[in-house]
Amino acid sequence: MSAMSFTDPAVMADLLAKMLWEIKAVHFNAAEPYKLSSGMRSPVYIDCRKLLSYPRVRSAVMDFAVATLLSNAGFEQFDCIAGGETAGIPFAALLADRLGLPMIYVRKQPKGHGRNAQIEGHMPEGARVLVIEDLTTAGGSMFTFIDAVRAAGGVVDHGIALFFYGIFPEAHERFDKGGVKLHYIATWRNVLAVARQQKLFDDKTLAEVEAFLDAPLAWSGRNGGVSAL
Repeated sequence: MSAMSFTDPAVMADLLAKMLWEIKAVHFNAAEPYKLSSGMRSPVYIDCRKLLSYPRVRSAVMDFAVATLLSNAGFEQFDCIAGGETAGIPFAALLADRLGLPMIYVRKQPKGHGRNAQIEGHMPEGARVLVIEDLTTAGGSMFTFIDAVRAAGGVVDHGIALFFYGIFPEAHERFDKGGVKLHYIATWRNVLAVARQQKLFDDKTLAEVEAFLDAPLAWSGRNGGVSAL
């Protein structure tokens, strides 16, 4: 079980942002923007999988996740933790261990042989399931897993992403319409704030990143990427 050393959301967001910079899991490059799978161009990039390679960091992040859930959802709201393929699986195992709960994982689609299962592990009918991903942009991938759990008889009212982009209005709309409360620890705004505080980049780069966060599709369009999704 977690000791929940930190419970203030602002403190946890700031610390996670600092950890992401320290382990080089986040990157800013406005001069040569990253091309995302959607076709967008972005001056920011994140790889939350790197958290797993740093034991002290990953332990603290799990403390933050537990504190976030218990503060915002409650202490006895879940029967099972579900990780989405693939990045959500190790974090689901870590979180389930902290909360003393069973764990399952959910494939993006049925595996196509054997039992043709999409959900691996034991999930009783009516189980209250928390779905976890390492990060979410607009919620599309998380709802792939949520829909699969619901179709198999599970109840999903909550999801958690360790990192939430927090820049696409449609993300909030998707979770509201889907009847799911999204919990998260940090966003790009927290990462930008730490970059400014620690003077990690020149003012022009920081201004370009802020412009992207304010209007991501417009920024993408100006920099050779798609301007609509």
